[in-house]
Amino acid sequence: MEPKILQNLLESVAAGDISPIAALDKLKHFDFEQVGDFAKIDHHRTLRTGFPEVILGPGKTPDQIVEIIEAMRGRNPVVMATRIEPEVFEKLQQKIPDLCYYQKARICAISANFQTPQHPGTVTIISAGTADLPVAEEAAVTAELCGFQVRRLWDVGVAGIHRLLNNRHVIDDADVLITVAGMEGALPSVVAGLADCPVIAVPTSVGYGASFGGIAPLLTMLNSCAAGVGVVNIDNGFGAAILACQILRSAGRVGRIGEGE
Repeated sequence: MEPKILQNLLESVAAGDISPIAALDKLKHFDFEQVGDFAKIDHHRTLRTGFPEVILGPGKTPDQIVEIIEAMRGRNPVVMATRIEPEVFEKLQQKIPDLCYYQKARICAISANFQTPQHPGTVTIISAGTADLPVAEEAAVTAELCGFQVRRLWDVGVAGIHRLLNNRHVIDDADVLITVAGMEGALPSVVAGLADCPVIAVPTSVGYGASFGGIAPLLTMLNSCAAGVGVVNIDNGFGAAILACQILRSAGRVGRIGEGE
């Protein structure tokens, strides 16, 4: 439930437009809602954290995902499911025709505000190679669905570092950076040495055998000699985006406090 919805409900009770019993019925799923015998939907998460609960697709049947989406829509500003493969989406769309699909990101969502940023600040996302794009796009679409403006810069890894340096203005203009890289994972250290904003590093499982499915870039990023690099788990574009959005939301809140609001 969004704060505005709760405020309107309380004002309606105070004005006598709705009875306390009817309001109680609306609030009975305030903390969470039981869906079948397999899920408990946390409708209260937006109020607590600023972002609604998100559905992780793997491990759930299409029917379970449909039931969860239907329970969430109407009570959340955006309904989003991650790691949804095309064949799964086809089954979901048969029952939810207005469900949108972002194939590169493997995300499906219902959102009325996707096209218009709702919050100040830009999340800039940089990928080392084209093979890293599924994770980078997961981060980009997640941030957009959360209401933030996103800027993309793809395929500028250290093997051809002039590609990155020719786009130095993108780094200079960033409010928060997400850097996605596999193989040896050196790109975040280079970017953090050039940036004056937070840098979130995302290791990917892209690489040959000695990259150990993303362990090698993960360790490289954790051992970065550049200050100001935060590292999320392997292939976790979603988690990186939420962290970036929280940084921008917190910066906005601090700015309002500084202005005396």
